[in-house]
Amino acid sequence: MKSKQFIAIEDKYGAHNYHPLDVVITRAKGIWVWDVDGRKYLDFLSAYSAVNQGHCHPRIIKALQTQAKSLTLTSRAFRNDQWPMLAKELCQMTGYEMVLAMNSGAEAVETAVKTARKWAYQKKGLAQDTAEIIACANNFHGRTVTVISFSTEPLYRKDFGPFTPGFKIIPFNDAEALEKAITPNTAAFLVEPCQAEAGILIPTEGYLKRAKEICEKNKVLFIADEIQTGLGRTGKLLACEHEGVRADMIVIGKSLGGGCYPISAVLADQAVLGVFKPGEHGSTFGGNPLACAVAREALRVIKDEKLVANAAKQGQYFLGRLKTIKSRHIKEVRGKGLLIGIELYPEAGGARRFCEALKDAGLLCKETHDNVIRFAPPLIIKKEELDWAYQRIAGVFTKLET
Repeated sequence: MKSKQFIAIEDKYGAHNYHPLDVVITRAKGIWVWDVDGRKYLDFLSAYSAVNQGHCHPRIIKALQTQAKSLTLTSRAFRNDQWPMLAKELCQMTGYEMVLAMNSGAEAVETAVKTARKWAYQKKGLAQDTAEIIACANNFHGRTVTVISFSTEPLYRKDFGPFTPGFKIIPFNDAEALEKAITPNTAAFLVEPCQAEAGILIPTEGYLKRAKEICEKNKVLFIADEIQTGLGRTGKLLACEHEGVRADMIVIGKSLGGGCYPISAVLADQAVLGVFKPGEHGSTFGGNPLACAVAREALRVIKDEKLVANAAKQGQYFLGRLKTIKSRHIKEVRGKGLLIGIELYPEAGGARRFCEALKDAGLLCKETHDNVIRFAPPLIIKKEELDWAYQRIAGVFTKLET
């Protein structure tokens, strides 16, 4: 079948909860994807950073196939031989003492919220049902009812109430607002080191460090949502490392599964994650052997192929090149590592028409918050491939200048 036929079937039978570009991908390898009509594209989104290691990485695929032939699922009613090894390797890689595995990023954020509340009652001595968690405006932490309860995006909230109480919203990148918002009932501060979904918003240098100091002074947990920024995307293993900040709890996901299998995790020291007792939290698929085997190889690929260093090097280069584009439509080019956004003026007519033009030129990316084009290629990308992308991007801005 041709692309138009697949699109028609999806529009008829699939719930319309996404607005994808009209490209129907059937095959992928590394940084490249092919549609059902045989056209080739450079993937400049990486499934929202879930494919940091590149599509169908042979080592990760082999690990998946090998594990799938021996054991895929036991539930956590029994032990398996992959979860303990992943837990150990993740802790050794990140420097934390304990890890709790889940499946999706939203599940991991929910887990972090539950952990923070339980810690507040058991360790901080708060009265039951009084714990508050502070989050930032324009955040994106997932789509569950509890998570959208502290979203400020009307599109994510409309018609989904009533919402979960216990959250307070402050401006992003405002340490003074954090300090003023803390009360004796504050359990945690949840923040993305860079707000990706909000339009690649990079905080001013020193913000995260100051926020961590404020949290420490007030016995408040500092929780970093590193689902998109973590595992190398910004040029550090964890984005908090840019300021030398060690979060009390981190949430990771997406590329932890190497673009092959969903898995997420919450990491913290024993003083925090040790609050859980058997039966108090869980997931049938969380820590399943197939996901764990895939994640173990995904982590080894990041380390062996020096993807963190490559993200830093290539990101700095590409950000510099993008800033040379002269266009009346461009308001700002910003980013960290290989997480880059081009913000357009409202008069540009929206970022989607630029993404559609880039698709026609052979480069796949996606708009975010109407006026920002997000670029996040796989971390395996090379300079010459970025140059190829630059030519298409510059060409599209020239074409759409009028």
